[in-house]
Amino acid sequence: MRKKIIAALAIFAGILGLTACEKTAVPNPSNSVHTNSPAPVDSENDTKVTQTQEVTNLEQFITSKLTGEYGVYTNFIETDQSAEAASGHEVLSESASLRMLAAVRSGQQERFAEQWQLAKQTFDMNSGFSYRYSPKQQKLYPLNAAVDDLRMIRALYEAGEKFSDTQYTAEADKYGERFYDYNVKNEKLYDFYDMEYSSTNTFVTLCYINLGTLRKLSIPSQFSKKLTNDMNVILENGYLSDQFPFYETRFNYETGKYSSENINTVESLLSILALVEVDQEKSTSIDFIKQQVEAGTLYGQYSREGKPLNDIRSTAIYAITAMIGAEIGDESLYHKSIERMNEFRVTDVGSPLYGGFGDVASGQAYSFDNLMALLAYVY
Repeated sequence: MRKKIIAALAIFAGILGLTACEKTAVPNPSNSVHTNSPAPVDSENDTKVTQTQEVTNLEQFITSKLTGEYGVYTNFIETDQSAEAASGHEVLSESASLRMLAAVRSGQQERFAEQWQLAKQTFDMNSGFSYRYSPKQQKLYPLNAAVDDLRMIRALYEAGEKFSDTQYTAEADKYGERFYDYNVKNEKLYDFYDMEYSSTNTFVTLCYINLGTLRKLSIPSQFSKKLTNDMNVILENGYLSDQFPFYETRFNYETGKYSSENINTVESLLSILALVEVDQEKSTSIDFIKQQVEAGTLYGQYSREGKPLNDIRSTAIYAITAMIGAEIGDESLYHKSIERMNEFRVTDVGSPLYGGFGDVASGQAYSFDNLMALLAYVY
């Protein structure tokens, strides 16, 4: 059994490199970033394109160029789909959950229904939603990812309320109970459950701790209270410092310690967003984000002391700061973040990436960037 668990952890470390939180077992900042400098923004012309038009163009790109039979492609450019990390036209439960949440937020009831049915058909397993499906390999990976399952459950709860449909709420309760059965042990959240080996990992990645959704799970109140309290403490205590107000990467239950090789900005921003959603954010974090967004200097990775380790900026980074701005009611932060995000928008009508977010030179356009941008627009 021990060998099986080690094997499962090895699989997890190798293949979860390209989904939400940048799947910290193998940080891969190239998945959702652009190393080229963005083109200068002509603010006068840019203001002529309303956000409604931007949403329309992005929706069109995602639907017509980045979506296939099983869902949104991981990347615009196809591969043989045999790598350890998801690539090409493989599909991710992350993408399905973001698509569902964006449909709810924009009030698209039919689209939500379509995306939910497709997500169930593509990813549903006995123990959760598979994080990845390869059409070419005809392979459904036997691992779920807690962050993506929770986002899908959250989208169902929001759909039940938004569309006054009790069926969605009932499904959210059902899948929430299943999630608790497999991804929670002793009121502790774990990153994944491996159906093949009937095992979890030994830690939680902090940006997986979606406090707002955990509070909604349909489980007995005494278990819910302990789960949310314990995870709240783990997330809050992962705060690095007032000098660099981001968050640790993971917490190991066996050692009782936090660890971070380096600090990936997307991950810390998602942790801050989770705290914002339950009114527990630190003002130092918000102030730091606002300063960096204003200056356009939020980079992809930092040392634990706050030293930038690259000059990479990404669509997803500014999409998340826009969501943080929307949640706290800071219109300036929201609009400035959207402005920064739009620096990566492809506006060349002759490009196959027109309307989306990607690198025209290489032809790369990733699902995470594009779907986070879509969600930011409609947040």
